[in-house]
Amino acid sequence: MKTKAIFYHAGCPVCVAAELNVASALDPAKYEVEIVHLGNDKGRLSEAESAGVKSVPALVMGGAAYHINFGAGIEALK
Repeated sequence: MKTKAIFYHAGCPVCVAAELNVASALDPAKYEVEIVHLGNDKGRLSEAESAGVKSVPALVMGGAAYHINFGAGIEALK
């Protein structure tokens, strides 16, 4: 069974680089990766916050939020 991983970002250069380097590095045999662009899909901001996302880019998997570098604080996306 695959583990769900959600990569939240805002489309900034830091976020795009993290998506290319981190999200794409996850083994597709082990992880089902969903990419969520919070700049375009603001309806998912509360979901990201509930998952523990404080800034983007962030990867949420196994119930934990992993913040990768700093592109933008979640408050800036609202």
